[in-house]
Formats: sequence, structure tokens, C-alpha cells
Amino acid sequence: MASAGLAGGSADGKKVVTRFAPSPTGYLHIGGARTALFNWLYARANGGTYLLRIEDTDRARSTDAAIDAIFDGLRWLGLDGDEAATFQFERSPRHAEVANKLLEAGHAYRCYLTQAELTAMREAAQAEKRPFRIQSPWRDATPDQFPTDLPYVIRIKAPTSGETVIDDLVQGSITVQNTELDDFIILRSDGTPTYMLAVVVDDHDMGVTHVIRGDDHINNAFRQLVIIRAMNAIEGGWPDPAYGHIPLIHGADGAKLSKRHGALGVDAYRDEMGLLPEAVLNYLMRLGWGHGDEEIISIAQAIEWFDVKDVNKGASRFDFAKLSNLNGHYIRESDDARLAALVAPRITDLNVDSDLLTRAMPFLKVRAKDLNELAAGARFLFVQRPLVLEEKAAALLSDEARELLYRVCETLSKETDWTSEALEATLKSMAGELGLGLGKLAQPLRAALTGQTTSPGIFDVLVLLGREESLARISAQAKAA
Repeated sequence: MASAGLAGGSADGKKVVTRFAPSPTGYLHIGGARTALFNWLYARANGGTYLLRIEDTDRARSTDAAIDAIFDGLRWLGLDGDEAATFQFERSPRHAEVANKLLEAGHAYRCYLTQAELTAMREAAQAEKRPFRIQSPWRDATPDQFPTDLPYVIRIKAPTSGETVIDDLVQGSITVQNTELDDFIILRSDGTPTYMLAVVVDDHDMGVTHVIRGDDHINNAFRQLVIIRAMNAIEGGWPDPAYGHIPLIHGADGAKLSKRHGALGVDAYRDEMGLLPEAVLNYLMRLGWGHGDEEIISIAQAIEWFDVKDVNKGASRFDFAKLSNLNGHYIRESDDARLAALVAPRITDLNVDSDLLTRAMPFLKVRAKDLNELAAGARFLFVQRPLVLEEKAAALLSDEARELLYRVCETLSKETDWTSEALEATLKSMAGELGLGLGKLAQPLRAALTGQTTSPGIFDVLVLLGREESLARISAQAKAA
């Protein structure tokens, strides 16, 4: 694959190319979504290119269903790649080609160590209480010493002295002594590449300039630089990428994020929790990055403000309450027709009138935190008589309350102007004549009209249900004195 050629820029004059490279062994989890977002934002902020790569070399665990789930989640969040995704497994011949170049140039070697020999080395290191580092006797072997009938792997020749320094865009300067690196395998005995090799080759061929990923990959960066610098020595044109290792997300209790904290697939946030993508994106931005005290940040603002250098070094804590509140804000700001289209499929057991649902949205979305709450709040519009009353609603309908409903029904049946303003004036006048507060009428009226104790304003409910349906529901619960 040729290097990406779309225009982009950065402070050093290079075009910016970022990538998100998930392994399709499961769903797109929330931490992966944030990594994708930061890569997308950095590319957009610098006029660069954002690419996707599916790292499907683990054939036993990679599944088509997981690939579809990853693409679906990214599409929902608006984080599709700027070009068609690259599939790593398809590029195995190219990976092997680079491994053999390293071998031929003396930057890698054939290693015939058996599993039994490796196990013995590892046990000896444990017995001596020292770190286990591969010290292969085959590192400096000559071709005349190679066995002709034994399988071998190809190992990189890691430097044995000095140090490697990474000026990480997030973590700052990180130094590793080269004695801590070992001669890791780049090509297995069956000719398949290892992850470490495939990532380096793919990043180079895709023209990736900035590797932004979780800080659990910091150790990998030092090992991958061994390959990068060896290839640069062989043929040039293999510059070190800029690294930005972002901290992982923890639960509210500070522990590593798990399913109980919210480490679910992005599809669960959409389907089960009923969240909006813009709310999830806004929340993910604020997990480790921000702009002053701004809590509500649009995508356009984020592109203007984002720099990976501003990402916090420390882990962020996932807070469902903050996410829920943020989602409530975006629901209130959202277009009514769009919300109705999202809510209607969540009311599966009733015949939903889309026009009525859309008209109801301004009243329903005032307090709702998610689409599920909107759906629950909208059900009263479409239920058939006789209404099934919630327990608390039924408790409001005492004999006295039912007698009040009878009088309300009589009064409203004479109403010719079925608007919220006229209905409010009529019921307030009636309450005054009876010497009651409006709440004494509104509470049993809400129970009769919705079967619930909470709903939009009672006058809005009457208008949404319409004259005929409203009077029928009130009458069904009313009782003559």
C-alpha cells in the first residue's frame, strides 16, 4: 500500500496521518472509542488524514461479527476512516518481505531455539531472580552453522548497549536502557508475522506520522522502534513516528475499568442505554482532555481546540452520572423529529403515531436523560383504553378524586377552545370555585389521563391527547357523586 497522500500539516511540516487500529476479537469498547476520537480529532485539527486498520492477524479470535460491530460503532459516532479500512492479515506477504530484508541485511537472524530450551532459560532466570531476556546462541551464527532439517523463527537484533528515548506527546520524555530489550520474534516458524512487525510495517506503508494509543502500549513503542530504525538504516524513509500514549480509563472507584464501570460495547450505550452519539463524544473528549472549564464542547469546537499534547497524563475516571446529565442536555437540544424517529422503535408493543410523537417531544424531553426515558414517558399517548394504572397513580383515585373527575369531565366537555391556554384558564377557574388548589385537580387528572404520576404539564397532555380521547379517559375513571 502506498503512503497516504492527502494534504495535512503539523508543526514540523509533515502531513499528519493518524490511525485507529482495533483487533476484531470483540466489540468496540468505550476506551477504544476514545482512542479513535482522539486520533480523528488530531487529524482534523491539523488538516490531516485519519485511517482505520483492522488488526485481524489473530485468526482464531477474529470474527466477522466483531468487525461489523466495530464499523457500526464507529459509524454511529461519526468516526469512519477517511479511506477504506486496511485489513492487516491481507498484508502478511508484505510483512514477511520486510522480515526477510532485515534478515538479509544482518538486522535479524534465524533462531532455532526449541520450546524446551526457552523453558529452561526462563526457569534459570527465575531461579536466579533476574529478568528473563532472550540470549540466543544463534544471534551471531553463520549460514554454515544452520541446521537443514529444523524449523526456525526470525528474531530482530535488539541493541545491547545505550538507551532509547521517546519524547512522548502525552507522557513526556521516557527512557529505556537497551539492555532491557530482547531479541523478539518478528516472523514465526510458519512464516506468519508477529504483531510487533505487522504494526510497524503497516504504519509505515500507510504513512502514519502520529501513533496515538493507550499507554499500555508504551513498552511496545520501544520494541517497534528497533524495527523502524533498522529498516531506516537499510533503505531510508522510515522515520520514527510521533508517539502519544494516552492514559487508560478507570472506574469511578479508581479501579481498572470493567463491565460494572461501563466497559461495554459502544452499541450498548446506543441500544441499551439510549444515549445520543454527540453526548458520548462530548463525554469521551472530557475523559482526559478539555478546554478550560468548558463542559459542553461541540465537534467543531473540539477540532479548533484539540491538541494531543493537552491530554492528561493520569487515568480518567468514568462517571455514569456525568454522562447521563450530558446526554440530557443533548436530548433537550436535539431536533424533535429526529428524537421521535429514535424513540418510536423503542415502543414495540403499541401503535405509534409518529406525528403525535414528534409534537409531544418538546414536552417530553424537558426532563428526560435518555431515549428510554423518552419512550417510557411517551407511552401514555398510544395506550388503548382502559388504561392500566401504575400503583401510585391508582392510589390517587380515591372516591373523592373520582367525583372531582366527574365534575372536571362535565366542565371540559363544554370547552370549545381546546388549547393549553384555554384549558388552563378553565381548570383554574373551576379549582377556585371549589376552593381547591390546582394540584388537587391536576393529580387525579394526570392519573386518569396517563395512568402515571409523572407526565408533561397536564394542559399539554390534554392538548396532545385531543378532546375526544381526553374526555373518554377522564370519563372512564370518573364517578358521579
